[in-house]
Amino acid sequence: MRLVTAICLALVGAAWPFAGHAADTPWRAFADGRFAWKASGPLIDPGPVRTAADPHVALKDPSVVFHDGQWHLFATRRQKSGQVGIDYLAFRDWSEANAAPRHDLALHNQYYCAPQVFFFTPQQRWYLIYQLADSNRMPAFGPFFSTTTNLADPHSWSRPAPMVTNAPAKPKWLDFWVICDEANAHLFYTSLDGHMWRRDARKSDFPLGWSEPRLALEGDIFEASHTYKLKGLDRFLTIIEAQGGGRRYYKAYLADRLDGPWRGLADTAERPFAAAANVAQDTAWTANISHGELLRAGVDEFMEVDPANVRFLFQGASDAEYRGPGYGGIPWRLGLLEMQR
Repeated sequence: MRLVTAICLALVGAAWPFAGHAADTPWRAFADGRFAWKASGPLIDPGPVRTAADPHVALKDPSVVFHDGQWHLFATRRQKSGQVGIDYLAFRDWSEANAAPRHDLALHNQYYCAPQVFFFTPQQRWYLIYQLADSNRMPAFGPFFSTTTNLADPHSWSRPAPMVTNAPAKPKWLDFWVICDEANAHLFYTSLDGHMWRRDARKSDFPLGWSEPRLALEGDIFEASHTYKLKGLDRFLTIIEAQGGGRRYYKAYLADRLDGPWRGLADTAERPFAAAANVAQDTAWTANISHGELLRAGVDEFMEVDPANVRFLFQGASDAEYRGPGYGGIPWRLGLLEMQR
């Protein structure tokens, strides 16, 4: 019996893909795709402006970094009129987040949202990537960027500038995400038809110089794809939003390189990355795990996540909130998931 047990343990060790790490949680989830989470309550609501002529309806699509002792959070703000922009909040602890002052970046007067923030080391500048619609441009909708050297000053961001100059007149794309390796920058996005795309540029040409699009991933996926480097591992993780059963949830894929191929890790409704079925809540407030971002181990363009300490900032809403008022009226709030060990 001892010999059989020893042989079985040896086989498990040989098959374990994360060499040098114990075959237990949280590492195990990145091998077998079986994730489990504990949700906070709602941490940040749509905002304090509730009696104004154009009240805030939702705070969503968060992007966040921890820098100089503070969390710096950028998120889409949707108002009752349909006006959409980006808010900035800074706070030292998540318990203080909802009370933090909110600053409208005021970068555009039409529509801009879905931010991503990071520090681009070669230029020693902070970048904010977002999608913007401008009826005076062609194409009218696409990825834009602003930069600053002072992350804590919401008024210091440069005016919006387009990233992709070789786009077709009517491109089918949204939710833009940048991640770099040592030589190149990679721009990922989705097209709402089960496809994720990638464009590449030399880091020396960033934020311009993008290639033609290449198909990166195809499947039962929707939007809000975010790609990370797993710290300490030669692997990359993409999480991407999906729809099923009248709810939003997240799938996950792994690759050895940013140009793929991507392999399913937690890529079904029965075995999701994060969904109502694998998220425990003390007081139920959300049935949807929607457009969110993993809390990063750093702030730079490599987008590293520590697989031993995974937290997921997401937008949530109950079934009644999600299915009732129409898309523009969903009162999205932000909460945190912590991976269970």
